[in-house]
Amino acid sequence: MKDQCVIGVDFGTDSVRSVIINSSDGSEISSSVCYYSRWKKGDYCDSGKNQFRQHPLDYIEGMESSIKQALASAPAGIAGAIKGISVDTTGSTPVAVDKTGIPLSMNIPFTNDPDAMFILWKDHTAVAEAAEINELAHSGTYEDYTKYVGGVYSSEWFWAKLLHIIRKNKSVREHAFSWVEHCDWVSAMLTGNTNPLTIKRSRCAAGHKAMWHPSFGGLPRKEFLEHLDPLLKGIRGRLFDHTFTSDVPMGTLSSEWASRLGLSPDVVIGVGAFDAHMGAVGAEIEPYILSKVMGTSTCDMLIAPNKEIGDKLIAGICGQVDGSIIPGMMGMEAGQSAFGDVYAWFADVLAWSARCLVLDDNTGRKIEGEKLSAYIIKELSREAEILIPSEQSIVSLDWMNGRRTPYANQELKGALLELNLGSSAAKIFRGLVEGTAFGAKKIVDCFQTQGVPIKGVIALGGVAKKSPFVMQIVADVLGIPIRVAKSDQACALGAAMFAATASGIYKKVEDARNKMGNGFETTYTPNRERAGIYNKLYKKYEQAGSFVEQALHS
Repeated sequence: MKDQCVIGVDFGTDSVRSVIINSSDGSEISSSVCYYSRWKKGDYCDSGKNQFRQHPLDYIEGMESSIKQALASAPAGIAGAIKGISVDTTGSTPVAVDKTGIPLSMNIPFTNDPDAMFILWKDHTAVAEAAEINELAHSGTYEDYTKYVGGVYSSEWFWAKLLHIIRKNKSVREHAFSWVEHCDWVSAMLTGNTNPLTIKRSRCAAGHKAMWHPSFGGLPRKEFLEHLDPLLKGIRGRLFDHTFTSDVPMGTLSSEWASRLGLSPDVVIGVGAFDAHMGAVGAEIEPYILSKVMGTSTCDMLIAPNKEIGDKLIAGICGQVDGSIIPGMMGMEAGQSAFGDVYAWFADVLAWSARCLVLDDNTGRKIEGEKLSAYIIKELSREAEILIPSEQSIVSLDWMNGRRTPYANQELKGALLELNLGSSAAKIFRGLVEGTAFGAKKIVDCFQTQGVPIKGVIALGGVAKKSPFVMQIVADVLGIPIRVAKSDQACALGAAMFAATASGIYKKVEDARNKMGNGFETTYTPNRERAGIYNKLYKKYEQAGSFVEQALHS
């Protein structure tokens, strides 16, 4: 088994990373990251409209470059040891495709049309469509197709985005044969078969974002969709009925891609899934242990034996899907629409007056851009860490990018309370961090008050690895120890575990997880002395949330 290697490919928001893993022990042989060139320039996006689109060429070029570079930096002959490749992506990130499964933006005249590109997970242009889906689903006219996605459908998800685009763009509507999620399309492309009627669709993507469930016979009935909008007539028959877990092969590497990558056409390509779901496996998730991917936003994963969840419907979360994380287990998803983004926003606000003033201690040159934001966050953390929380502490709502869980609502806004003339930058920053921690606690409460226990927390992602200050506050607020995954690339490692299973190296994902897991690097233990004050501040957070939500609703 020591000569059997796999590749995990992790498509993030800004870049794609490929990691070559030894399947016998999970050790990293080599890795490479490639940033999306068009995305980096801001092409096809309009943050003022919450429009975030990505060109498929960014994905293709980035993946090819990162895999080749990883192979080039690995020991000689490693290409012959590669047995499988699996990918994880952001989601829901769908795209309109033609009959052959090619994204419309790959063809003239759509090459520069944002509506013909992948609609990134954080695109919120479909808020109105999500509201209409919820209204019809809850009307009693049809079965409630939202009941397995927490009872609320989000503008971040498949059907809302599809409906928004076909209403807005007649040309895309007329030329789109079907729609495919990013994780499905990349995996299918590697096999050479992108036919939208025959590719294996991800159980993870379909169940959490497209209201797919076996009890529905698959996707929502065509009558429901056509009632929602007659423009959806016929689309149900051009999508899919069946879905597959990510331990299943999508196929094998096409001759074209085998030649492009310098790999064997016998390399198995696994069915894809979303990054946080595969990342949870890479971080060694176990039943009732909450896995938190903590970066610009958070994605919170939980698994439980199906027999223990039974017919229980968990309200307010982002879906409960059999096999979406580990086959044979109920996978449950939650999350926060903004986490590290909140800190970056505040740093950017402060940086407005400092862009020409802050000098690097070593070079004497001005610190600019992302480096300036990172510098400000570092200094704010240092100052805020010494502050003692009290009942007069600043309280913040973490809804800067809407709310994902509990009960998705992308129209909500953030807020700061208890401000006065003594509110320093450090005090405001600590309030923002505590607000994101309170948002994390709302997710834990959402599960626990509905009879789903949280027995521990695992953290991965940029914030978890880089900010002890934030992690300690989250542990204090949750009152639960938090273990941080050792792997810097837990999502790519999780994808590699699925590749090892799909290619037959391991029989079950759990076997791959147990053999290939990297363990944990540190544990944050709650400061019990602060439990009382945080309980009081948490009540203020809840009261503020109720007030803001009611005010915006009215």
